[in-house]
Order: sequence, then structure tokens, then C-alpha cells
Amino acid sequence: MNSKNITLSIIVCAIITVGCHSTHDYDLTTFPKKSDPKEVGVRLVEHFLATPHSLYGNPKPPHRPSQITYPDVCTWIGGLWFAKVTQNAVLTQLLEERFMPLFGVDSVMQPRKDHVDNNVFGAVPLELYLQTHRDEYLKLGLSYADTQWKAPEEAKPEEKIWEDSGYSWQTRLMIDDMFMITAVQVQAFRATSNLKYVNRAAYEMVLYLDKIQQSNGLFYHEPSAKYFWGRGNGWMAVGMTELLRTLPDDNPNKSLILEAYKKMMKTLKEYQGEDGMWRQLIDDPAAWNETSGSAMFTYSMITGVKNGWLDPKEYGAVARKAWLKLVTYINENNEVTEVCEGTGFKNDHQYYLDRKRIVGDLHGQAPMIWCAFALSDF
Repeated sequence: MNSKNITLSIIVCAIITVGCHSTHDYDLTTFPKKSDPKEVGVRLVEHFLATPHSLYGNPKPPHRPSQITYPDVCTWIGGLWFAKVTQNAVLTQLLEERFMPLFGVDSVMQPRKDHVDNNVFGAVPLELYLQTHRDEYLKLGLSYADTQWKAPEEAKPEEKIWEDSGYSWQTRLMIDDMFMITAVQVQAFRATSNLKYVNRAAYEMVLYLDKIQQSNGLFYHEPSAKYFWGRGNGWMAVGMTELLRTLPDDNPNKSLILEAYKKMMKTLKEYQGEDGMWRQLIDDPAAWNETSGSAMFTYSMITGVKNGWLDPKEYGAVARKAWLKLVTYINENNEVTEVCEGTGFKNDHQYYLDRKRIVGDLHGQAPMIWCAFALSDF
């Protein structure tokens, strides 16, 4: 073979190699054994089942929680989704058995229906209803979805104003709300097919897009806290994702929400680190890698690729890279590391950088299970 033919052969081989490598880079169906989403998901759900109820995500609370808190809800519903899509009847049964005492000896742990972080609890019994068709789950779940829109007599005047304007009386314009509100309302729609639930969730979402989404697609923690906190933006990302995968095409707000979602995903792609992660403050290269927000973004992108909202090559590569790195943050005890502690808002850059990094906090366990669910259903 002469030198010209050798050179041509090298070029052809390089093109083939690059092409194959590119395909592998955005493949969301095949992973190395230690990164297999079905295997990872089982480990994380089993860990949740073996762990007592947390106190706002803290896996080792100083005392027994007085009620189920939202990080448990997020992990529980993710476990149910994962068990269903992987047809793991044993996990499903165990997750239901974990819930049953809340109808009996632990009924006092049902959260009060008086706060956005409490009402999201209804998403779990609604998912149990969808999987078991037991009416007691539907009744309990809808009581949380309905009271999120019906203000109590003792509500504050400003809360009444939100209600009178068609919004949830629990509206706060805080970034977390757009999962807490969306999750339970979407679940209520899935369980009943009553459009009022998903329509009002979309109406609420548009309000938050108007008030706290910035021109780059990212979100402030709340109007006075002008920082792009990682997990806070994760709540918005998964809130839009859950809404978009459920909202009927003829909903007048769907196109606006989809546009906002795509704008956010584009900016997140640009801020992804070389290692596949996102940071505690998304736009601060000096901030530390944070797992809960990174996992939420990954889940949102996986779902976007699956549903055709995002380009599969472009965003599949981002999601795959993120997942492969995220699994390295799971320790030998099946605990996700580098999870930002529960965080209030503050207009102070250093405040966010100084937040504690917790091991095994359910704020991080939950979105990793969501990712395992989404990849297992791809």
C-alpha cells in the first residue's frame, strides 16, 4: 500500500472512530456496569427503605420528625416511579408498606396542610393510587392538592389576594415552590384526568417564570436573592419538566413554559463543568461541585431528550456525561455525597458558598433516583 492510500485509510478510520465515539457519547441506553441506572436505582431505593424518616433531608436527625417532610416525599415518589418502570414488585410493595403506618399508628406524621412544603406530601398517596387503585390513597392525596388552592379562614390578607387572583394561597415566589406546587397538582391530574389541576399548575408556573427567571434562562432564589443557586434552579428545572410531560398540548401556557425550559437547558449546557457537574452557584467557577442540583438538571435533560424537546445528540451527551460523574459521588453505603444542606434565601454570595455539604441527605438521594427512573424508562 502506497503512502497516499495509507494516509487515506488513517483518515477513514479516524472518521469512523470519531463517529462511533460521538454516538457513544450521547447514548442514554447503555452504561458501564457500575453506572447501570437499574442497578444504581435499586441500591438507592433500598437505602431509602432501610433509613428512618428524615428531618428535612437530614439522614441522621437529632430527634424523630413530627411529620413527613418534603425530601422524603421526593425520594418516595422517585422510588415508586423507578419500581414501576423496572417492574420491581418487591420494591413497590415495600414502598407501600412504608406508607401504611401513616394511616394508623403514625397518622400524626401526615403533614399539616398549611404550607407549600407540606402539601407536596399528597404526591405520594396519589402515586400509590395510580399503582394500586385504592380509594383511600386518592382521597388523601386530593385533600392535599385541593387545600393548596383553598385558603383557610385564618389565612393572611396577602394569601387571600393570591387565592382571589387564581393562584395558590401558598404562593411565595421562592424558587422551591415550582416543584412543591407542580408535583402534587400534576399527580392529581394524572389520578383524576381533571384538567383543573394541571391548568392551575401551569398558570402558577407562568407567574414564577415572569417574576424570577432571568434573561439567560436561570432563576434567582427569590426576587431579592439575586444568585443562581444550584439546587434552587434544579427545583425549577424539574418543576417545568414534570409539567411539560403531563400538560396537554392545547394548554395556552404550554408553549411559553417549553420556551422557558429550553432557554434554561441551553444555559445549563454552557455552564456544565468539564467533569460533567454543575456548581453550588451555577455561574461561579470557584464554587464547589454540588450533586443535588446536578442530578436535577440531569433528570430534566434526560426527560427532555426522551420527549423530543431537546436535541438528542447535543443534550444526550450532556446528560450522559453528568450521570457518569454523578454516580462517582455515591459512597460505599449508597449515600450521595456533596449535597447542599437545606437552604433559605439571602442576597449574599458567600452565604451560598458556605452552605454545609451533607452525606446522604435526601435532597441528593431523591434526584439520583429520578435519574435512574428516567434512564431505565428510556
